[in-house]
Amino acid sequence: MNHEYEQLLEGIKTKKAVLGVVGLGYVGLPLAVEMVKQGFTVIGIDVDPAKIDKIYQGESYITDISSEDLAAVVASGRFKPTTDYSMIAVIDALSICVPTPLSENQDPDTSYITSVVDQIKLHMKKGMLITLESTTYPGTTEELIQTEIEGLGYKVGEDFFLCFSPERVDPSNVRFNTFNTPKVIGGTTEACLELGTALYSQYVQTVVPVTSPKVAEMSKLLENTFRSVNIAFINEMAMMCDRMGIDIWEVIDAAATKPFGFMPFYPGPGIGGHCIPLDPMYLSWKAKGFRFYSKFIELAQSTNDNMPYYVIGKTSTILNEYAKSIKKSSILILGMAYKPDISDLRESPGLEVYELFKENGANVEYYDPYAVSFRDKHGETVHSVAYDPAQFKKYDCMVLITNHSGLDYGEIAAMGVPIIDTRNAFKNYTLPHIYKIGHSVQHVEEPDVALIV
Repeated sequence: MNHEYEQLLEGIKTKKAVLGVVGLGYVGLPLAVEMVKQGFTVIGIDVDPAKIDKIYQGESYITDISSEDLAAVVASGRFKPTTDYSMIAVIDALSICVPTPLSENQDPDTSYITSVVDQIKLHMKKGMLITLESTTYPGTTEELIQTEIEGLGYKVGEDFFLCFSPERVDPSNVRFNTFNTPKVIGGTTEACLELGTALYSQYVQTVVPVTSPKVAEMSKLLENTFRSVNIAFINEMAMMCDRMGIDIWEVIDAAATKPFGFMPFYPGPGIGGHCIPLDPMYLSWKAKGFRFYSKFIELAQSTNDNMPYYVIGKTSTILNEYAKSIKKSSILILGMAYKPDISDLRESPGLEVYELFKENGANVEYYDPYAVSFRDKHGETVHSVAYDPAQFKKYDCMVLITNHSGLDYGEIAAMGVPIIDTRNAFKNYTLPHIYKIGHSVQHVEEPDVALIV
């Protein structure tokens, strides 16, 4: 192996190599913190100066990183966050953890990756290891990074090293974190893979090498497309059971008793987060370039995207039981985050449900103890109402979107307000005014006057 390879490998083994993380968000910040905990000096780069300020103040903006842990990492003196891309010049191994959203036309938006590559081309030094972690389509690592850097005269595997290692972050998961979640990695050359594996093995318990970046890129898309398709299937089953008068939640519990050949998935108001709503579309887009059209991906996306509309229809049916319509009704959405016990609103179906209620003329508000505000489609800031049982009783109905563990379901159920439960969060309360998706509405012959006022 050449001098650059030997020098970097030695730096990794002795932890004298300077590591870098671009993008200090849900993926990058936990990664940087784990790197520092394992003894490395880390330069974190982010374009948002507010994030940098919060880090230096020891104030975490990521659910999975406590402010105490962040403050300790900063106090070590080995974590150096900055907005200055020129610091790339002193970095030996750089991990790219920037967003990869979809455009309005549902095509991949790789502009964040391209922007980082432009900065790398300006400041990189010979012998650097670059690892892309941002979820993207197969071929991105070679097309957007390798080709660009080799255009400067560097040769991959000799003058610089290149890998792809897909992030596997599950916010608020108390069991799996950066260290103990197995990490797939693919290198452009054998030398790249060896260095990437050596590096990640320093701060990840289990590293899974694969033969190429394309395999690693594809593995991430397979993981999340698998979930998207199965969630879509159970969402469709929920709508079918609703029509047939069968409780989908009881059906799932019964099926889940089978000890082999079945994995339970659960219906909901739609899909959220950065991965499941977006990643399958990256794969579908790339496949079209090979004249391959994935019916499963498109159908799953369509089914999941339709769930907020199903929730609106379900609410309309239930309000009708109380001689009301969505128009001019006062509706409270319970929970706005895309999953329980976090503040993350990325792609949350609750946002779509909120907009649909507004478009249908409802007076809609929301309560979320974690997500205290968001911007609606008009750019206006919407704030969570305070938790107030006396005020909650005045709503015409409540729609449970996010089943936060801290919600007092018993107290909310006892308020007597019609509830549309999209998560089976009120499963322990079999009251006539609590309705759930995936189960038909039982007609109310003589509704309580208190529920109509």
